[in-house]
Amino acid sequence: MQPAFHYQESQFARAFAILRDAVVQQAFPGAALAVTHSGALIASQGFGHFIYDSSSPAVQAATIFDLASVTKVVATTTMAMLLYERGLLDLDAPVFELLPEFISNLTSDQNSERRRVTIRMLLDHSSGLPAYLKLFESTRTREEMLRGAYATPLVAPPGSKTDYSDIGFILLGRILERVARESLDAFCRREIFAPLNMQQTMFNPPIDLEAAIPPTEDDRTFRLRIIEGEVNDENCYVMGGVAGHAGLFAPATDVARFAECMLRGGAPIFHSATVALFTRREAFPADTSRALGWDTPSQPSSSGRHFSPRSFGHLGYTGTSLWIDPDHQLSVTLLTNRTWPDRASQAINQVRSLVHDAIVEAL
Repeated sequence: MQPAFHYQESQFARAFAILRDAVVQQAFPGAALAVTHSGALIASQGFGHFIYDSSSPAVQAATIFDLASVTKVVATTTMAMLLYERGLLDLDAPVFELLPEFISNLTSDQNSERRRVTIRMLLDHSSGLPAYLKLFESTRTREEMLRGAYATPLVAPPGSKTDYSDIGFILLGRILERVARESLDAFCRREIFAPLNMQQTMFNPPIDLEAAIPPTEDDRTFRLRIIEGEVNDENCYVMGGVAGHAGLFAPATDVARFAECMLRGGAPIFHSATVALFTRREAFPADTSRALGWDTPSQPSSSGRHFSPRSFGHLGYTGTSLWIDPDHQLSVTLLTNRTWPDRASQAINQVRSLVHDAIVEAL
């Protein structure tokens, strides 16, 4: 992927102005943007600072951010794609066959429903598991956290509705580790990040990188410190920083390399048929916008008004997003730390769609 952003300031003046204004309005302290089009990196720019203080470090295009739930697609879903393509993962296999703990120590009525949950349902968020639980409040180790996830009650019949679930992806991450017989972080580092030259993409950044990563929160309720260079998500933190739902750190430029892999039909790590399968919107439940791991545009969409129906993307709680449009051969990576200092700002919701619209209109 060759850079071609000599004229980015003029071509994307409106998109850049939206981001600079968002910093001024304190939607987030800083942001990094990377745009690829037709195989080239055409925009790569940092905005603002690490915190709301002009003396703090300026965000650069290569600044590393906590990706939060973008982990679900760049790491976990991609690992599932590779294992599926190698014939090691059956998408319609019941979860309990790979994770017996999912049905252990439960009543027969509960087990009857849980036996119907499949790997596909974890990927497309139709498993019936709840969106989120503060398991970190009652657990202190990775194994305790996993036991809490195994025992989480369903809140809807499997396959009946879409309910975006962190718990489902915690379970999926554990299943993939068992299938691969390797940890999520080790597998992804060797099979995804290294082949795509994503040199600064990692779980658990080393301590010498902490000061080079924007803080996500001044946590005054759980860890009682500024969260910088360690995962913001508390459940992932208790799991040691490596989980199926969160934990990955990367610069926008690395995420753009991953996006270009998807736009190339998966080359060089998997086949185009696998990309098509995982990024196509599921037919059921009837009202879903979800693909396998990925989301697709549904109005109003964070991807804005112009991304094609075949587009796919994902958001992250810390203020991150990745949207990919195969029809326009376009990807937009936007990384921010909108959770600084206290998670209160929701302005990122408006900023994302405005930025995406401005970029497409500039092209």
